[in-house]
Amino acid sequence: MTLVAGVDSSTQATKVLVVDADSGEVVREGRAAHPDGTECPPAAWWSAFLESSAGLLDGVEAISVGGQQHGMVLVDDSGDVVRPALLWNDTRSAAESLDLIDEFGGAQQWADAVGSVPVASFTVTKLRWMAHHEPDALRRAAMVMLPHDWVTWQLTGGSCFDATTDRGDASSTGYWSPITDAYRHDVLTLAAGRELGVPRVAAPSDVVGHTSDGIAVGPGTGDNPAAALGVSAEVGDVVISLGTSGTAFAVSQTPAHDASGQVAGFADAAGRYLPLVCTLNAARVLGAAAHLLGVNFDQFSDLALAAPPGSGGLTLVPYLDGERTPNLPDATGTLFGMTRDNMTPECVARAAVEGMLCGLADAVDALAMQGVVPRRFLLVGGAAASPAVQQVAASLFGGEVTVPEPGEYVALGAARQAAWIMRGGSEPPRWNGSSTVIIAAAPAPQVRARYAEVAGGLR
Repeated sequence: MTLVAGVDSSTQATKVLVVDADSGEVVREGRAAHPDGTECPPAAWWSAFLESSAGLLDGVEAISVGGQQHGMVLVDDSGDVVRPALLWNDTRSAAESLDLIDEFGGAQQWADAVGSVPVASFTVTKLRWMAHHEPDALRRAAMVMLPHDWVTWQLTGGSCFDATTDRGDASSTGYWSPITDAYRHDVLTLAAGRELGVPRVAAPSDVVGHTSDGIAVGPGTGDNPAAALGVSAEVGDVVISLGTSGTAFAVSQTPAHDASGQVAGFADAAGRYLPLVCTLNAARVLGAAAHLLGVNFDQFSDLALAAPPGSGGLTLVPYLDGERTPNLPDATGTLFGMTRDNMTPECVARAAVEGMLCGLADAVDALAMQGVVPRRFLLVGGAAASPAVQQVAASLFGGEVTVPEPGEYVALGAARQAAWIMRGGSEPPRWNGSSTVIIAAAPAPQVRARYAEVAGGLR
């Protein structure tokens, strides 16, 4: 059996899967937590990798890393980290994103240049925030990396400026263009006020180095492109991922240029494109509601399914951590339509599920405006295991929802890339994949109509 490993260095934890390179079967796995918060010392990711991979990598021939996108890691001439990394969910650069849009000539110019209009999550806005608020630290920086770049760099030694990235993750920075497959150094300079070093963009199946134990290291990618590899998404597949953030993305043959800023025109990890919409509020909405009701997740799902579609008129706009899409970083969540009849645990639970998923149904509509024609909907992430989430998703997305067997799809996608660098070829290896459940439900357009009315009044 030939073994490869995939790493998911996410917001909350590092997960490592050791996988049979021929079948995709997971044979070993490990996990270690990351510190909570919106900034993190990169050394914590490396410690978590060492802890989660301890004793797992014997016999492994190749490894790749999928990591949280957008985060900013600055290193100096010696390779030392200048300050804790600012993560994707850090919204302090919201004002800087607006400044950059104006200075570059407007949203359309951004969409044409790099496929996306910057928001606070993008690396490019964090660099501008550094220029405004921590200029001394920025002056010490010699290179800017993404989290997956830095972890990959550590795997290959991290002793000199030979850092690499891939087009999938580079496209999330705001200063690399999936349209031209090149960095926009003018944009980088506009944001930071000077030139900074950037990692080389490796080809999807390149070997970018080796570990000290001789394991081949792949280029890795961001968490969303890795998840697309993990579920073997093809053109027309819309993946709805319900983790800390909520994302809706689709594999496409053509790049997106959405001047509204709703759709980020990212690249995927296999040479194509990955138009994507991201919301800040996903599984944590359900966790907060379950905590409020004093129930576990199974009980929470049962409560939500016991309420009617529309939650008796109760509507939750779940901007509990601000929001990215729509771009409302300072917003808060709001519960509308409360009456004595609907203030029940059942209706509150269902309103939380419907509110979370209505935002992602809006995301699917935005993808369709960019030419995506959904072939099927794939529901993944921790919250996808909830029967209530599955049923409500099928009622809101306008088609059958396919739920793959629960799994660590970012790490699995990274492992699939690791198998690709070993096997070669123009496409990643095809694995049989896990069993799936297909969910159908009666459409509930009234739920989306009410949500649009209420959420629209907050913008």
